[in-house]
Amino acid sequence: MKIPPYLEALASRFPMDRVPLEMLRARLRSVAEPESLHRITEAVSPPPAGCAESIPEDLALRESLRREGEERLARGELAAVVLAGGMATRFGSVVKALSPVFGENGPSFLDAKLRDIARWKGAVRVALMTSFATHDAVEATLRVPRLLPPALRAEGVALAPQFVSLRLRPDGEYFETEDGELSPYSPGHGDLPDALATAGVLAKWKAAGVRTVLVSNVDNIGATVDPTLFAMHARSGAKITVELVEKNKGDKGGLPVALGDRLVLAEAFRLPEGFPAERFPLFNTNTLWIDIEALEGEMDWTWCVARKTVEGAEAIQFERLVGELTWWNPTHWVHVPRVGAETRFIPIKDHDDLERQREALLRVWRERLGGAPL
Repeated sequence: MKIPPYLEALASRFPMDRVPLEMLRARLRSVAEPESLHRITEAVSPPPAGCAESIPEDLALRESLRREGEERLARGELAAVVLAGGMATRFGSVVKALSPVFGENGPSFLDAKLRDIARWKGAVRVALMTSFATHDAVEATLRVPRLLPPALRAEGVALAPQFVSLRLRPDGEYFETEDGELSPYSPGHGDLPDALATAGVLAKWKAAGVRTVLVSNVDNIGATVDPTLFAMHARSGAKITVELVEKNKGDKGGLPVALGDRLVLAEAFRLPEGFPAERFPLFNTNTLWIDIEALEGEMDWTWCVARKTVEGAEAIQFERLVGELTWWNPTHWVHVPRVGAETRFIPIKDHDDLERQREALLRVWRERLGGAPL
């Protein structure tokens, strides 16, 4: 289709042509149930109970891993990507990355993530994957030198914007707002490999000797750079390590499933009807250690259907998920703590979560990021 003038700048800055929308429209028209386009049809089964390695309790082994991880960090082998994109809707009109964690005028989620990276004195490079809804606000914040930790000012913080696509109606026609305009959206964190490559970040990091990328959500400040986990990933020989935590009542998310002779990460909504996901007690935190080679090359992504309500009407979005990289790369699974001083999972989806998790957030800031945040 011809892009209307009011979308031309957006389509250029956040390349709309990287999403195969016409192909996806044709697929949507060809099925009675849109979800059938992403549901797994191969035979899958629950994973074995012991598939996820835990952080060693043996102090000598743990110390050995920590030293190895710190040596790798000092050599510049790790970079970090903070997922700071999406549609910026859950925190009202404020971009979540820039929302204060501990009250008005306090540090933001982004402050916390950058403070973590800065602990490593410039050895860990960092990029933020933004979206058209968050990019300008994040970029403006990064242009204020006093807001950046000193250790990050020389190398800087790279930006790798997600792409943009257009919402559809369930019949495959373009969704229009009440004003008669097309409705753009960001098509998921599966944009990550392409976004890093398009922004030139991937090539730059590879040339600098980066071997692994730590990916985490901006709202999860428990997912800090951890030399022990970095060494565990390196020793595993896998291309990807996925962090899993204990499920709580009501938790929904991905889990490893057995596909033939290997385990892959699958979101619960993609699993066949009746799949006994509850038999496996852990689920995906969306914190992944990914070797840089696993981010390169062409990939046969599954475009998943997400139903949304926009201005009271049903809209269809096609999205891809970064966890699908585990389908093409040897993967290691690690069971990380969810509670206590070593927690690596404090998800904050809305203001209620922020209030419930305030004590855990304060503990991470004080014990890992240094000092008081207020």
